[in-house]
Amino acid sequence: MYSFGSGVLIGTRSDIANATPLNFGLVQEVTIDESAGVKELYGQYQRPIAIARGTIKTTGKAKVARISGLAFANLYYGVTPVAGQVATSFAEAAAVPATSPYTLSVANAANFVADAGVLYAASGLPLTKVASSPTVGEYSDAAGVYTFAAADEGKAVLITYTYTIASTGQKFTIANQLVGTTPTFQALFYTTFQNQAVTLQLNNCTSSKLSFGTKLEDFVIPEFDFSCFADAGGNVMTWSFAEAS
Repeated sequence: MYSFGSGVLIGTRSDIANATPLNFGLVQEVTIDESAGVKELYGQYQRPIAIARGTIKTTGKAKVARISGLAFANLYYGVTPVAGQVATSFAEAAAVPATSPYTLSVANAANFVADAGVLYAASGLPLTKVASSPTVGEYSDAAGVYTFAAADEGKAVLITYTYTIASTGQKFTIANQLVGTTPTFQALFYTTFQNQAVTLQLNNCTSSKLSFGTKLEDFVIPEFDFSCFADAGGNVMTWSFAEAS
């Protein structure tokens, strides 16, 4: 039989009850590695006279094209997302008022979280943040209300800040947990070509690495690395093949 394509990879938390299976999402690559340590016994000759296999390490790697907050939260961090999000308004255009007190409210001031800087729109140069009473080239903010100097009246600025959206999206916060906290999941890999399928069930896995890298003029491809171990019954995995070969 032959196989073609990246297949499908599904993870299901094994350390909580009634966990929802989660597709890793638009898998680009899946790699399963089996690596065994061996010990050679030598005598007076160059070649070993016996070799014994010791421990075996099973690891996996999945590169995915879909960014899934559910997969990140459950399969790596072991947490549950909640509704809502912290969003970013990047370079929101505004103009310093021409009259005192030279203050303006950003578009999402009602749900403002934190300031992330102000630039002059004409030059791209940053303004300096101060606690109060700004002079030329300075600003202050209080809960989404920005104050500027009289000398900057009428100037166009670009404001970046974060704010909350309660009605859409999801978010989760990662706490500094005790050493040994280990979320686990089952992994199901499936691929088919010319009506010949391969299925691999990995009974217990834990993710050792989550990579999230960006690149100019390219898609983000998150990557999960994980290790596999035996379940309570002593079983590690099951390989299934459509063709008896």
